[in-house]
Amino acid sequence: MTPAPVIALHDVSLTLNAANGPVPILKGITLQVAPGESVAIAGPSGSGKTSLISVCAGLERASGGEVRLLGRELGALDEDDLARLRRGRVGFVFQSFHLLANMTALENVAAPLEIMHRKDALESARAALAQMGLAERTDHYPAQLSGGERQRVAVARALAVEPEIVFADEPTGNLDGRAGARVADLLFEECAARGAALVLVTHDHALAARAGRTITMQDGRIS
Repeated sequence: MTPAPVIALHDVSLTLNAANGPVPILKGITLQVAPGESVAIAGPSGSGKTSLISVCAGLERASGGEVRLLGRELGALDEDDLARLRRGRVGFVFQSFHLLANMTALENVAAPLEIMHRKDALESARAALAQMGLAERTDHYPAQLSGGERQRVAVARALAVEPEIVFADEPTGNLDGRAGARVADLLFEECAARGAALVLVTHDHALAARAGRTITMQDGRIS
């Protein structure tokens, strides 16, 4: 029996209001992602890549069509319901890291675990950082870390909750070649080892080629 998709979009549109009137961002997107699948979303700037994963994750509300995440239809959920659905089941890795400057690496990774009331939050966060090669950097603040180290902290934070899906938006975009390659290796290897689906936005053709499937976007549509 084929498992249910963890992400399912049917005829999804997204229109945003601007000073000059409504702007169509996504146009008739139909897409499914299976459990454990890795999918790269590629395409030129402005094609709708980031908007697509934002709609998939419920960070942006679709204007039309149906979005299902982990079996739930997102249009029927309020913001509290969405937060509860994502908690512990969805991880995020952003290009700009999104670490809290006043927290150490350990505290940044432990924070979502503590929100989940995990008694082992600090222990699990420490283990996640060690997996990223950051065992000696746990007590450092983001400003004391290199860009590659900060992104590895962000990956550790996303994976520590043992998610079923990881969304990564240009996770290597701010990194040099060596640091970017290491972050990419960790993302793919850890998601595969944990059976988590990985949905990755990237301009990097080599990075996209590592995914099990690549979706190319053009002008708000899957081309």
